[in-house]
Amino acid sequence: MSIVDLSGSNCLRQRLVLSILSGRPMRVSGIRCKDMDRGLNDSEMNLLKLVEKVTNGSDIYVDERGTRLMFKPGLPYGGHVDHDCGLTRSIVYSLELLLMLSPFCKHPIEARLTGVTNDRIDPSVDAIKHSAPAVMKPFFGYVDPEDLAIEVVSRGLPPDGGGCVTLKCPIRRILRPVQCLSAGKVKRVRGIAFATRVSPQIANRMVAEAKGILLKYIPDIYIYTDHLKGAKSGKSRGFGLCLWAETTTGIFYTGDAVSHPSGSGKETEAVAEDIAVEATHALLNDIYRGGAVDTQNQGLCALLMAFGQRDLSKAEFGPLTPFTIQMLRHIKTFVDLTFKLDTKSSAERNEDIDDQLKLGSKKVVATCIGIGFSNLNKTVS
Repeated sequence: MSIVDLSGSNCLRQRLVLSILSGRPMRVSGIRCKDMDRGLNDSEMNLLKLVEKVTNGSDIYVDERGTRLMFKPGLPYGGHVDHDCGLTRSIVYSLELLLMLSPFCKHPIEARLTGVTNDRIDPSVDAIKHSAPAVMKPFFGYVDPEDLAIEVVSRGLPPDGGGCVTLKCPIRRILRPVQCLSAGKVKRVRGIAFATRVSPQIANRMVAEAKGILLKYIPDIYIYTDHLKGAKSGKSRGFGLCLWAETTTGIFYTGDAVSHPSGSGKETEAVAEDIAVEATHALLNDIYRGGAVDTQNQGLCALLMAFGQRDLSKAEFGPLTPFTIQMLRHIKTFVDLTFKLDTKSSAERNEDIDDQLKLGSKKVVATCIGIGFSNLNKTVS
C-alpha cells in the first residue's frame, strides 16, 4: 500500500495505531528539527519499543538524529506484555495506545506496565480506569467485568516512579455500531484520595475540602482514602485526588490533580486543600462540557466508531479537544473516512459548522459509517 508521509512530532500514538490497523506504512520527517532537543524523546522511543512487543513483524527505522521515522506496521498480536514505561511520562501515555489497539489483536492483551502512575501531564490511571471501559463496552456488546479491567497494583509518583498497573482487554471480530446520544444526569460522585510516603492526614484533608464543594450540588458522594505503605507506595512521596461522576446512562466524567514532584522546588507550594480544589474544579468542568462521551476519551470513541461495522454510528461529544480534532484528521488520512459533525443548534440557526466549532462551547454530534474492519484472527464475535 502507499506510504503515508507525515511531518512533525504531534500525536505519534494516533499515527502508530492507525498505521497498524490500516496496514499502511508511514514516514514521519521533521521531528523537532528546530528544537534544542532534536528528534524523538525518551517517552516516544519507549513507545516504539512497546509497539514492537504488541505487534508481530513491525519494522521501525529511526535515523541517527531521531528526526526521521520510518514505520512498516506488523499485525497486532497482543498476549502477555510486560513493559517498563520509563519515568518521563505517565503509564497512561502507553496505556491509551494499548486501549486503542487491544480490541483488534490476535490474542487478548494482558499487560503489566511499570513506571509513574500519576503526574501533572497525563490523566491519572484512576480516571482512565473508570471512564475508558464505559466508552468501550457499547462497542463490544456483553463483556465480563474481569475481561476488561484496569487495576492499580502500586502507585508511583515522579521523579522516581515505582508504580505498577495491569490491563486486561478482550478482542472482537467486529465492533458494534453505537448511538451514544444521551448523557443523562449525574447520580453519584466517587473518588480516591491517595498519599504516598507522607502523612495520612493529608488524604483526609483533601476529602474534606472536596466534599465541602461537591455537597452543594449532589448528596451521594463517597471518596475513599488510600494511604500506601511499603512497596505499594512507590519510590517518591506525594499525594493526589481523583474524582469521577457517574450519570444515569453509565457515562463517567472525571477530574484529578496531583502534587508537584518531589525535588522540583515546587512541592512546598502544593497544599492538600489546593489539590482538592483543583481536582474538584476539573470534574465540574468536565461535567459542564457534557456529552455522552467524556472529554478524555473522545479520540478513543472516534477511532472505534471508524473501525466498526458498515453501519451508522453516532456519538455526542462536548467541545472537541485538539487531540480529537487531530484524530479525525488522521482517520481521514489513513482510511479516507470523513465524520459528519453537527451541533444541536445548527438546524435552528443554519450556522456554518466550522464557525460554531471555533466558539469552543458547543456540543458536537459526530456521525460516521464504519469502514467494516474485521479482525480475521477471531472467528466468533
